[in-house]
Amino acid sequence: MERGAGDLSRACSLTPATGAVQSNHAQSAVVSNSVMARAAVPIAIYYEHPGWFQELFAALERHGLPYRKIFVPDHVLDPAAPFEDGALVFNRMSASAYTRGHGDALAYAQDVLTALELRGVSVINGTRAYSFEISKAKQLALLGSLGLSFPKSRVLHRADQVATAARELTFPLVFKPNIGGRGTGIVRFDDDRTLHEAARSGTLDFGPDSVALLQEYVPKRDDKITRVEILGAQYLYAIDVRTSGETFDLCPADVCTLPAAAGNGASDARVPVVTATKAQPPAEAISDVERICAAAGIEVGGVEFLVDDRDGRRLYYDINALSNFVAHPVETIGFDPWDRLVDWLESKVRAGKESHA
Repeated sequence: MERGAGDLSRACSLTPATGAVQSNHAQSAVVSNSVMARAAVPIAIYYEHPGWFQELFAALERHGLPYRKIFVPDHVLDPAAPFEDGALVFNRMSASAYTRGHGDALAYAQDVLTALELRGVSVINGTRAYSFEISKAKQLALLGSLGLSFPKSRVLHRADQVATAARELTFPLVFKPNIGGRGTGIVRFDDDRTLHEAARSGTLDFGPDSVALLQEYVPKRDDKITRVEILGAQYLYAIDVRTSGETFDLCPADVCTLPAAAGNGASDARVPVVTATKAQPPAEAISDVERICAAAGIEVGGVEFLVDDRDGRRLYYDINALSNFVAHPVETIGFDPWDRLVDWLESKVRAGKESHA
């Protein structure tokens, strides 16, 4: 597992050639935020997954934009320490961290982002955006406040509430932990008997905050969902995502692959979970997504929707403040979104420097 370095981690230095962070293993002392601030590095990447952001780091290095890594599981906050004027923090904390043994970092990340914002630090996808990233219930509440349609749902916090909630919905139903990511803990139930058995046996996964959604399963028109990505709160691209089987993991990025099934003679092979093709959503859908992200405080992220095959309604169901972008982007959508992301980050850095000049 990669060990990044941050405001408060092992002593580290920036390599001028690449801007990448290198650990100084000869020193075990913890350095303060003020020491790191003097490094005058314009961008800090605040992240938890050890492998998801290699493309981002590579793009930053291609552009020669210095940065430092703050690896959340290793980070310790000094609430009194200053932070570099004009510095920019890019929050890449994932809701699915608890599935990798980092569940303790979910609430901690919110505290760190709040502390940074209270100091006047510019944070991309800060506390407001992150609060929607880690709560499907809040996402649905936001959609409702904007007058947008979503699958009929109930929000629960105990297994003994499942039976009552199910009576108000129509099977098939989908059970979802409130904090998820990549389909974690999502289960489909086709009848009340199997659902009630799961509730009684304690096998339903309520996730780290003990909150979950019970939601009507919606048949997808053309067997696809559409994901719209935004950058700087504006439309960037869209893809249609299809799966080869019943799965709720619809991540279309290279990093979202699963080991091949055991016994197939290729235990180390990796197979794609989904396929993605370039899409052109209707203008109304693009406008909706931009409104959603603006209301959620998401500057870089994506929103997923599907069309109900029964009545043709467009239903929004997932708001993401964390995007890894589509695999093979040039072949799929015609350009490299990582380069556009770094161009945008550079513009944010320039604006921050000008405001502090």
